[in-house]
Amino acid sequence: MEWRDKGILLATKQFGETSLIIDVFTPDHGKASGVVRGGQSKKLKPILQIGAQLDLTWKARLQEHLGSFQVDLIRSRTASVMNDRLLLAGMLSSATLINRFFPAGQVYKNFYKSSENLFDLLQFPDIWLLAYFKWELKFLETLGFGLDLKTCAVTGSTEDLMFISPKTGRAVSQAAAGEWSSRLLPFPVAANGDANSLEDILEGLRVSQFFLEKKVLATFGMEHLPAARARFISSLERKIKN
Repeated sequence: MEWRDKGILLATKQFGETSLIIDVFTPDHGKASGVVRGGQSKKLKPILQIGAQLDLTWKARLQEHLGSFQVDLIRSRTASVMNDRLLLAGMLSSATLINRFFPAGQVYKNFYKSSENLFDLLQFPDIWLLAYFKWELKFLETLGFGLDLKTCAVTGSTEDLMFISPKTGRAVSQAAAGEWSSRLLPFPVAANGDANSLEDILEGLRVSQFFLEKKVLATFGMEHLPAARARFISSLERKIKN
């Protein structure tokens, strides 16, 4: 078996004294893993950094085998996050979410493109956090738990959307919420692309986290989101305080 594709490096793990096992996300083969011989060498180690865009050739005797990768660097994204802890934490969060919850070999072409765009936007820190929030909404949608934030679930109105139903993930207007407003989640302004502050981004991420925990964790039988996601939120909270 052999295939060639491009992909985003999601994770690395030491394999023996000189090699690495890498996890990648590709447009035509989904998430895949394989051994990179000599992956810990001075030549390859600088290339095999989380978030790197790689040209990949995968080979194995059988499809179900771990296989091995030959890799070439298309572009590195290390420089974009090297001096920005918040961006680094966000990049690691996105890579870890993909790696944790997406099954191997399942193709998600549209979401792959969204993810590649997100990683490419790391060079634009002023807009990246909002892009990350929108990416998490796309992540939920791709896993089958998309939120409907365009119209009110009760009236169908597109105006005055102020809440989200924690049960259905659908928007609710101020008028329709009535006495139930205290039981609803706040509608994040970031959902409309109107985030003007880090606080707006954090509000949006708390909403997406609610559905990640309620829907995704329950479906996968897990208790906690990846630590990388928690560290990203902590980094954002520290940035706001400072």
